[in-house]
Amino acid sequence: MYQLKVNDKYNYTIDRTSNGLLINTNQIDADIKQLGSNAWHIIDQLRSYNAEVVSYDKTLKTAEIRVNNNIYTITAKDQFDILLEKMGLSSLTNAKISELKAPMPGMVLKVFVEEGATIQKGDNLFVLEAMKMENIIKSPTDTIIKSVKIRPGDKVEKGQILLQFA
Repeated sequence: MYQLKVNDKYNYTIDRTSNGLLINTNQIDADIKQLGSNAWHIIDQLRSYNAEVVSYDKTLKTAEIRVNNNIYTITAKDQFDILLEKMGLSSLTNAKISELKAPMPGMVLKVFVEEGATIQKGDNLFVLEAMKMENIIKSPTDTIIKSVKIRPGDKVEKGQILLQFA
């Protein structure tokens, strides 16, 4: 079972059964033909639709889908997301991170951030050389840099605090 929210406005419950697809408990008997890796042609109740996945983010469970030249933003929750929400644990995925520790021993080659900088999730923080490989360490969250405890040339040990976040 999936719960879908379309354009942050419309809610749908989707279930797969042995007979096909249920949308909000209504059986759907559409003719669906895949045209490419991200494109489908759908005929439902004598109406024709061309659907294409424009973008997809697996970790956030979001997608943008173009249907007959209209773009829809879809957010999905599977049965595990729904269960975590019912148990009150869904907010744990947004836990505040206060520091970043070295994931492995190595040497800092370059630092991209400074104290007070506002960073986004996925931004480059620093380059750590370990076992003759350069590893770009990225931000795990949107935050502000409170303290930078490393400089280029520093040797670090696994678990050592390298950055602190506000």
